[in-house]
Amino acid sequence: MLIRCGYDIRFETQNKTAIMALLSLHPSRHLDLRTPQRLLADPDVPLYHFEDGFGNVATRLTIPAGGVTLSCDFVIEDSGLVDVPAPDGPHTPVEELPDAVMPFLLGSRYCETDRLMAFAWGNFAHYTTAKARVDAIVDFVHNHIEFGYHHARSDMTAWHAFQEQRGVCRDFAHLAVTLCRCMNIPARYCTGYLGDIGVPPVDAPMDFSAWFDVYIDGNWYTRDARHNQPRIGRILMARGRDATDVALTTAFGPTNLVRFDVHTDEVQSAGEKSY
Repeated sequence: MLIRCGYDIRFETQNKTAIMALLSLHPSRHLDLRTPQRLLADPDVPLYHFEDGFGNVATRLTIPAGGVTLSCDFVIEDSGLVDVPAPDGPHTPVEELPDAVMPFLLGSRYCETDRLMAFAWGNFAHYTTAKARVDAIVDFVHNHIEFGYHHARSDMTAWHAFQEQRGVCRDFAHLAVTLCRCMNIPARYCTGYLGDIGVPPVDAPMDFSAWFDVYIDGNWYTRDARHNQPRIGRILMARGRDATDVALTTAFGPTNLVRFDVHTDEVQSAGEKSY
């Protein structure tokens, strides 16, 4: 399966402003590219790419006074298979987990494990396997939160989403991640492209998506509390503890986002346009 992905994003600012962006594919998907992935800036300002502490490709640039447009368009090959299900094995005790996954058990900026610990143990402890606990958590979050783009706000945490029962895909992911961590299941936040492939199209502008991974029986497995079903064509961009680590852009000064267009569509050839 071939998928054309990309974006066209414009920022405006009165003064030159440094920003950091995580708008590139995760290195784990680079071998799947069928056309080059080039992040373009207009005007043509210098771009510096580096690998952050979570293995994501980050980009640094300085927006000139007036603004900048960032764009990208590429074709990637995908297996066309749905998310791989986790095995229903025993829950791995914390003392047996590898060191590398321990940060994904801790609370973080948007995932307040201390506030949700009692709720999690009171509602999910009776499930005997990690997969059963994750299934129950995903079902709960999917049914507990009302999705709506008008609910989006930058300071919404897992606790807020739990209390207010509304949010966007990142809030579904944050709450599910938090509850998994409360139950001693390592969980990490993910962001990337997820088009309406294999499902009825949604009557809303395309956006980037958020989901999460859980560590079960020695491997990471993808889960999605927003959609609560295995999906086709999930294209990873970045992952970390929460949205702080994988913010699409972080501006170090006042900026205005004036255009935000994303496309993710199945195509038959690398030369076929999707928009």
